[in-house]
Amino acid sequence: MPTHLAFLRAINLGAKRKFPKDAIKGACESAGFTDVETYINTGNVRVTSSLRSRAKIEAALEEAFLAATGFEVPTIVFTRAELAQIGRDAEELYAERELSRHYVLLLKEPVADPAAVEALSTDDHRAVVRGRACHLLLGAGYEAGGVDPLKVERLIGVATNRNYNVVTTSAKKWC
Repeated sequence: MPTHLAFLRAINLGAKRKFPKDAIKGACESAGFTDVETYINTGNVRVTSSLRSRAKIEAALEEAFLAATGFEVPTIVFTRAELAQIGRDAEELYAERELSRHYVLLLKEPVADPAAVEALSTDDHRAVVRGRACHLLLGAGYEAGGVDPLKVERLIGVATNRNYNVVTTSAKKWC
């Protein structure tokens, strides 16, 4: 059975959206997923399932999470090969220049217009779209300006944000 990697959006933010790792694992198992493992408390989950369609896996997980929490939890699923490529891309982009921050926006669907997202880049801060990931490469002084995350969000659709370390560690751990 194939293994998939799921990334949950907008959990553990404030008092009303708590969804701890053990509860995530229980919800996955109650929905019939096996070999469930979580990585840190930001909604990173490995599951095994006989389901093969990404859309069906996302729907089954989202339904289980709604039942467990009482609120919607958008879920973005990748195959091992897809996450491994995102991890390699992150490492390659990180090595290109010195960065203050490197965020990876994991996308539910491919970006309709990658060039429009990348056009938001400046000399010091870049947005790079690769597959279903958008890398925000922020140089020195990113706190005072740079790639506008709200403009990026409007262009990319449903996504969840992880930092470089979470993405590369997840890829090495599970792929």
